[in-house]
Amino acid sequence: MKETPHLTFEEIEGVQSRSDLKDIIKGKGAAYAKIIDTIAYEDELRNLQVELVKLQQWIAKNNKRVAVVFEGRDAAGKGGAIRRFMEHLNPRSSRLVALNRPTEIEKGQWYFMRYIKELPNPGEIVFYDRSWYNRAVVEPVMGFCKDKEYNDFMAQVPEFEHMLYEDGLIIIKFWLSISKDEQLKRFNSRMKNPLKRWKFSPVDKKGQELWDRYTHFKELMYSKTHTSYSPWVIVKTNDKEVARLECIRYVLSKFNYTGKKKSKTNLLPDPNVIMHYFRSSHQID
Repeated sequence: MKETPHLTFEEIEGVQSRSDLKDIIKGKGAAYAKIIDTIAYEDELRNLQVELVKLQQWIAKNNKRVAVVFEGRDAAGKGGAIRRFMEHLNPRSSRLVALNRPTEIEKGQWYFMRYIKELPNPGEIVFYDRSWYNRAVVEPVMGFCKDKEYNDFMAQVPEFEHMLYEDGLIIIKFWLSISKDEQLKRFNSRMKNPLKRWKFSPVDKKGQELWDRYTHFKELMYSKTHTSYSPWVIVKTNDKEVARLECIRYVLSKFNYTGKKKSKTNLLPDPNVIMHYFRSSHQID
């Protein structure tokens, strides 16, 4: 059996840059291919995050209001994607919105009220880890809302988003698409990892049991809320690292911010990974 080549102390000591490290690892053959992929991912992520900082400065200077919505099945990678977006942004003009269950007072209010309170202010970019679209998929699947509440929401949401659009708010809606097998793998991984076990809940387990019901309500959501002014952007997320990069690329591609032409990386999203919804598209979930 052929022995895997090792990195020597002398080789590591001579490394002056990530490029040097990649060159050394390449010389070791296929056994270190994963390390090369990881270095390439981190380099690309850094380049894209530099562009995000430029974008944020442009948004703040021009008083733009930007909301980036992340939806998808449990374990699709919403939180991980948002963390990569926000990692180096100025917290004074960026926020994460991840609301808990509504209070008794909020239950008596118009459904959109608690989300309206969290909309971006001028010069601010806000990321939603789930949003008002809870009522489009999770709530009817799990029996958390009545039929009338669901129907009212589906009738109102296109008008709600159109009013926001006419008022100048920029909304980007991501649906992170994951296959059933990959979701199960991630659930199992969470259960084995004491640092991630908190993420797993009985609702997650139901997600596998009610997979087809989720699919049904997801398709209804697309058919009634995918509009020219607020389209759904579907992201294939079985490969989490690729999905994160393409989400960032997509957001950057939507703005002509200062310094964009000086980018050190490609800012056009891969259409094989990320695309606008259309009814004939093949979907993994």
